[in-house]
Amino acid sequence: MLLMKPKKRSIFAALAVLVLAIALPQLQQHPAEPSAKVAAPTRADAPLSAEEAQKRRLSRVWVEGAGTVVRILPDDNDGHRHQRFILRLSNGKTLLVAHNIDLAPRLRGLRRGERVAFSGEFVSNSKGGVLHWTHHDPSGRREGGWLRYRGELYR
Repeated sequence: MLLMKPKKRSIFAALAVLVLAIALPQLQQHPAEPSAKVAAPTRADAPLSAEEAQKRRLSRVWVEGAGTVVRILPDDNDGHRHQRFILRLSNGKTLLVAHNIDLAPRLRGLRRGERVAFSGEFVSNSKGGVLHWTHHDPSGRREGGWLRYRGELYR
């Protein structure tokens, strides 16, 4: 720019100011799109109901809700151990809960017909979806989820 003639420098400066004047309000109204790497949801995100997430076939969204236990499945012992059970939600659809019992306590005395409230990450599938991250975050990067059963909080 030092080698430019004064007239060219002033034209260049005027163009730069014009571009900024046009672009700055646009940038403030429409922030940059997030990168392709999807950040994991946090409890600071407004949670959806599990029914809404099912209806919209969303994945990797934070949900909260409650359901009635309709089936208790054997634990999944591959890798991290998970207590598994199926809840029926208010919309009549089911939700598989995969509760990591290496990171959080097992729901003691879980029985069919009883209510379980939850907060966790929902992943859609053809059978109604899976709920996981129903425990604290061992790395401390996010709050994590929870299950409430018979008045006791499991996280």
